[in-house]
Amino acid sequence: MNQVDKLFVNGTVITMNGSYEIFSPGAVAIKGDSIVAVGEADGIMQECEAAETIDCTGQVIMPGLVNAHTHVPMTLLRGLNDDLRLDVWLGYLMPVEREFVTPDFVRLGTRIACAEMIRSGITTFADMYYYESDIAAETAAIGMRALLGQTIIIFPTPDSSSWEDGIALTRQFIEEWNGHALIQPAVSPHAWYTATPELLRACADLALEYDVPVHTHISETLLEVTNCREQHNMPPIPWNEKHGILDTKLLAAHCVHIDRGEMVSLKKAGAGVAHNPSSNLKLSSGIADVHAMLEVGINVGVGTDGPASNNDLDMFEEMRLAALLAKVKHGDPTHLPAREALALATIGGARAVHMDHLTGSLEPGKRADMIVVEMRGLHNWPHFNNNPDNVYSRIIYTSHSSDVRHVVCNGAWLMQDRQLLTIDEEAAMDDAAVVATAIDKFVIERESSPYNKLIILTGTQREEGFEVQIKVPLTADQSIVQALYGDEITIQKHRHYRQYDTYFVFDNDDPDAARLRYREDESIDKEGKLIYARSRLTLLGQKSQKVYDNAVMLSRSRVLAAATNSLRFYREYFAPDSEIVVNKDRRRWRVTYQDTEFAVNIDRMTQPAVPGLYLEIKSRTWSREDAERKAQLISEMLTLFGVGDIAPITTEYAEIAAQVSPT
Repeated sequence: MNQVDKLFVNGTVITMNGSYEIFSPGAVAIKGDSIVAVGEADGIMQECEAAETIDCTGQVIMPGLVNAHTHVPMTLLRGLNDDLRLDVWLGYLMPVEREFVTPDFVRLGTRIACAEMIRSGITTFADMYYYESDIAAETAAIGMRALLGQTIIIFPTPDSSSWEDGIALTRQFIEEWNGHALIQPAVSPHAWYTATPELLRACADLALEYDVPVHTHISETLLEVTNCREQHNMPPIPWNEKHGILDTKLLAAHCVHIDRGEMVSLKKAGAGVAHNPSSNLKLSSGIADVHAMLEVGINVGVGTDGPASNNDLDMFEEMRLAALLAKVKHGDPTHLPAREALALATIGGARAVHMDHLTGSLEPGKRADMIVVEMRGLHNWPHFNNNPDNVYSRIIYTSHSSDVRHVVCNGAWLMQDRQLLTIDEEAAMDDAAVVATAIDKFVIERESSPYNKLIILTGTQREEGFEVQIKVPLTADQSIVQALYGDEITIQKHRHYRQYDTYFVFDNDDPDAARLRYREDESIDKEGKLIYARSRLTLLGQKSQKVYDNAVMLSRSRVLAAATNSLRFYREYFAPDSEIVVNKDRRRWRVTYQDTEFAVNIDRMTQPAVPGLYLEIKSRTWSREDAERKAQLISEMLTLFGVGDIAPITTEYAEIAAQVSPT
């Protein structure tokens, strides 16, 4: 008689093997870390003698679930900022990560996540985050199986100051963990839009060098695909293919917006796709066409995504949603039936994460990753047995994660009779509450003013600006242009711009945040063709001013930052009380007059349409004496321009626009 360590008997065994065999009553025998026998209960019990026998009457014995995509430490950010678009949500989240993510943070977040996943029947998960070596250490100690991808992006991250440092850290991580019984290291470029071609190629080369997977986000939102087409004349999958990513053992998360040709490319590459129903719905990213992917032959798994965007790690919920959404996508209730939905979370998920040789089905020789699900709950009663597939329907459409009774991974107990055995759940929750208090304090301070939000978002710093300037309304500009090209003024640079300004106005008492200006500058040539464009943010504090003869000295705080996101993003992120739109045609000269530098602008307001032109003369200053001297020079320039007798105005363009088109 074969001596085994554990013998699970008298349950309905769902193997998810190539023939989708079901044994009822069935049995599974485990020795060490592996399955040694699967079959009818009577036969297995006659062949095997176990040190531990578990009666599973009225229960289902099935493979452990595979969570094909998540970010486990983000359990500590669960529910922090909900009901936002993906880019805005990331805008809120990334500053928090920069402030709080440390090795201790990711270890605690991993403990919380693993406890939740084990209770959900998950034995294997695919992660992508920072400090993955620490996540690996925590995961291995807990006893779960995982594909862990070290994140690499072009920006500084909590664990790397540059993407080159990220590559080096990933290499070190791979060398430390490759070949481990439970941990499969991977390379994780976050996404094409947080990468350069050089970064993508370096990630592909590193993965090929060590024969490890690549785990990345692809085509999660329609905006992402549109941006890729505009920037690179192709969608994200060809762009990734061009830079070697499809040459690797790829796990592509989301793939919500891909066409059939791209699906074929993924199939040819042997790539896996992680479908994330809850996250894609919650962030309004869309519904992936899983039915079409399966028709093409792609290895599709299902994932929870991170618990900050889901907001849980419940794979029973994901399986059910995957089945329902596939039917709605094409208006066909026969799409993704229950057995196929379960396959996404077991053998399909294992194939997607390139681990099907180890896990995903109950077969002799595979690792003993399995769960036992209670089927006698009121919500799951009665049972019909006229069709062998009824058991799949019970699991997908009626079972809950709370029905999971036992969990074994790599032959070892993780949960027995609903008691976690490798995690102190209460202690982890207490520690998480302390972290949440600190994050709350940080977020409350950030939300207290637009100034704080901009500083935390961009990392820029406040500067105090002093400027001597004048603005004069004009009906014509011939005399000014003629004088600019005369003998008394030296032109250093001349530019012609179209400027599109949106002012966010805040009704608050913060002197550092009266208005935030989002500006898109288009530099155009003599024929009116675009030369280049740039976007930037300027946070303007309340102004103070001192009036001189024919000039005004302005003093105000200014925070300058590159605008790396869309206007919509900043509108939703800053949530202004009102907005003012100003569009201008601007001709700018940087000149020297009397050995002093000035900016001379001739502006025409196009939105709102205001008759006439405006002349602006400006110069930075640093002292009262310097301001007085420059005010006198500005007065001389007005005379030189032939407009010395025109009364200047102190009204800013935003104020003019508000008077013309009050918001």
